[in-house]
Amino acid sequence: MELIEYPDRDLMMIDLANHLAGELNEALMTHDQVSFAVPGGSTPGPVFDALCAADLDWSRVTVLVGDERRVPADHERSNERMIRARLLTSRAAAANYVSIRPDGDTLPDISAHLPLSVLVVGMGADMHTASLFPGSLDLEAALASNAPDLMMVEASDGLEPRVTLSGRVLEEAMSSHVLIAGKEKREALDRATHATRMEAPIRTVLATATVHWAP
Repeated sequence: MELIEYPDRDLMMIDLANHLAGELNEALMTHDQVSFAVPGGSTPGPVFDALCAADLDWSRVTVLVGDERRVPADHERSNERMIRARLLTSRAAAANYVSIRPDGDTLPDISAHLPLSVLVVGMGADMHTASLFPGSLDLEAALASNAPDLMMVEASDGLEPRVTLSGRVLEEAMSSHVLIAGKEKREALDRATHATRMEAPIRTVLATATVHWAP
């Protein structure tokens, strides 16, 4: 794990956007198509605001989200809605978006986009990432070495069921970044480094990830 500490969040968002643009460009030099998995929620929005204007061949980039609530794409709690508004605009509007939302009970096949070229995830204060929540009934299966690419899981907050990339898909990404902010998340990161993957699902990516943190 590499930890980069920033003096403030604005600088972190801009620097991470530059990191990601550089890694996507490098991947495009050696691959016809690259895949870019991103988190939902409110934290990464400023990263996307900067990244969407990056000068790269977005038409060869496939974007997908690390997890999604089972709500309509235009629902206010939909990660896809936020990503379309904040990332898939400006130059990045040319990117391809692959939805992980199921058709009924059938999950889409994302195998053509694996392994992920570049992955960005967040982390909760409970040390969850994507929709891999400690203590959930689905966690052991989602972290198994033979887990499917996508899994439908129950949310720990009792709200909408979710779809998530499995631990195996996260772990096999070619490049991984963790974006966190605030004292509570930093303390959670410190705890995670001494916990098991069942206790701290973020451990799935920590060994090879670059962690970006600001107060």
